[in-house]
Amino acid sequence: MTVLPARHISIAITRPIEVVYGFLAEPMNFQKWAEGLGGEFSHVEGMTYRVKTPMGAMRVMFSEPNRYGVLDHAVVPDNGTPMHNPMRALANGSGSEVVFTLFRRPEMTDDDFARDAEWVAADLARLKALLEA
Repeated sequence: MTVLPARHISIAITRPIEVVYGFLAEPMNFQKWAEGLGGEFSHVEGMTYRVKTPMGAMRVMFSEPNRYGVLDHAVVPDNGTPMHNPMRALANGSGSEVVFTLFRRPEMTDDDFARDAEWVAADLARLKALLEA
């Protein structure tokens, strides 16, 4: 059994959980703040989208909207292993907390993992700025 190293990257957002989760539960909104997912989203079916990422075209499968704040998504390269990305929106007082879990895949170097963590933190900062504007 392999257990991957993980980092939990979070940010507080001074907006109600209903607003934050409602925005994040719509996959088309990811292209407004998640640079790591790139842009040019196109709907395939259900909660599956095709996106152009910095690593090439990929499928992204988003979790169904739910009442638990789960925003997991899997990024699936055409010829590669899916990357599971657990994400949660949680009530935090009258605001919200968004938590993204970054797993270190076996092929990643320390520098790759640190760079990806910085990228996620920057994406979350863009999300905060967008929702608090």
